[in-house]
Amino acid sequence: MTMTSIIIPTYNGLDLLQTCVESITAHTDTPYEIIVVDNGSEDRTTAYCRSKKITFISMPANAGFPVACNAGINLAYGDELLLLNNDVLVSRGWLSNMKRALYSAPDVGIVGPVTNYASGRQQVETFYEGTADFYLAAEKANIPDPSKWTETRRLVGLCFLFKREVLDKVGLLDERFSPGHYEDDDYCFRARLHGYRLLIAGDTLVHHEGSASFKQVFNEGWQGLVERNRKLFIDKWHTDPAVFI
Repeated sequence: MTMTSIIIPTYNGLDLLQTCVESITAHTDTPYEIIVVDNGSEDRTTAYCRSKKITFISMPANAGFPVACNAGINLAYGDELLLLNNDVLVSRGWLSNMKRALYSAPDVGIVGPVTNYASGRQQVETFYEGTADFYLAAEKANIPDPSKWTETRRLVGLCFLFKREVLDKVGLLDERFSPGHYEDDDYCFRARLHGYRLLIAGDTLVHHEGSASFKQVFNEGWQGLVERNRKLFIDKWHTDPAVFI
């Protein structure tokens, strides 16, 4: 059975990180390792990781999502890599369902779940309120069903599972997009150029709180950052990423 390296960048989000890790340990039934990349937090993130014997990297300052993910990837041993936001909750069957989709064909390279909060096609209508209600909804949503897998041209980096062979061919995230936004669009575009297909696993529901770390740090200049990185993508690929949504 293959092993998955789950890489979680975090910045001053200990409460979110704790609930994220607890959801992983409670609801994951395939081999995995967790690697936390602490982006210069001033809370007790490193102490928490030590207490839970979680592998972690302490960055000297907040270098953003792509840099943190790359640091975690370089430390990972897994057959698959999974980039996970610290404000995500997972539920029973989440990883085994996504892996089933990932290995459904040799040319499938990246898989993402459906969620309550995301840009693009991964966002689905949900009716739950609160954590307990989410887990009840996920019990029904996460019944394995390949008919719910949908091919897409873009996946959001909130819960982003890809094969190591994709990493070997495509490389690391492009750090020009730091502190974040459009690095996931860029990675999907590069993977597709190498002939890989992307799937949305509609039989995997995760809860996403919604860009919690970015809102904390970049609340004032949020839209400016998004627009800057959109322009970087266009300058790099000579196409508008909006066409892939």
